[in-house]
Amino acid sequence: MALARIVLDGGVRLSALLAEPVDRPARATVLALHGAGMSAGYFDGRAAPGVSFCSLAVERGYRVVAVDRPGYGGSAVGVPLGQPLAEQAATVRRALRDLGARVDTGAGVLLLGHSFGGKVALAVAAAEPGLLGADIGGCGHRYAENAAALDGSARMTRRGWGPLRLYPPGTFQASESIVGPVPALELREAHRWPAMFDALTARIRIPLRFTFGTHECWWRHDPAALAELRTRAARSPLVLTGHQPDAGHNLSLGHSAADYHRRVLDFLETCVDRKTANAS
Repeated sequence: MALARIVLDGGVRLSALLAEPVDRPARATVLALHGAGMSAGYFDGRAAPGVSFCSLAVERGYRVVAVDRPGYGGSAVGVPLGQPLAEQAATVRRALRDLGARVDTGAGVLLLGHSFGGKVALAVAAAEPGLLGADIGGCGHRYAENAAALDGSARMTRRGWGPLRLYPPGTFQASESIVGPVPALELREAHRWPAMFDALTARIRIPLRFTFGTHECWWRHDPAALAELRTRAARSPLVLTGHQPDAGHNLSLGHSAADYHRRVLDFLETCVDRKTANAS
């Protein structure tokens, strides 16, 4: 696997991790968007063998571009307070165009969004019908009744991880470099998300997949909530919802990360097959 740091032009300079096969063209491309209080390194977990999404995706022939969202990583200098959701989506869409001008994205681009990154992915998907699909983890449409109020601190971010036993030993120490405060502009819109979700998903026309850890604590993910979520995306040709067993909020860092990542890539292959079938 070739792993490099790159910068994408989204109007704001966005730092990103690039992982791609070294011996063959990429079959397709995954644009990965991390959650609040994290960074692009979330998708390249190193606490235990097999945790890294980047490594598994490359093994299966895909390119991964994991972006430090506005207010994180290299963009924090230009936008230290981050950006509201609509502005973030516009920035990511411009970054997608920059990426497409640089590389052959293969069969197309799948968005992979975790937590707040899932919100951004949905906002991008609502405006980009040519994407392969969007795979959303740890982000729903209705907050759990017992969800703690977000205050943007690293301490609060960690409280939402779920039981420690779900993660390999050393995960918290390994995550020191990817955990930090949440930019202020992200927090201001948190209470508006349920209405924003409904408005965004009503416009999405690409396949969607939503995954919740069985120990997810921020979002409602009971059968009734998942059924309601699916009805909100009536224009999407495919809407899948489900649970990742023995997982907390941070699906890509736990013991079950490898299984979760295989399911993400299986969904990607389904999206590629759908595009091929529709084109024939």
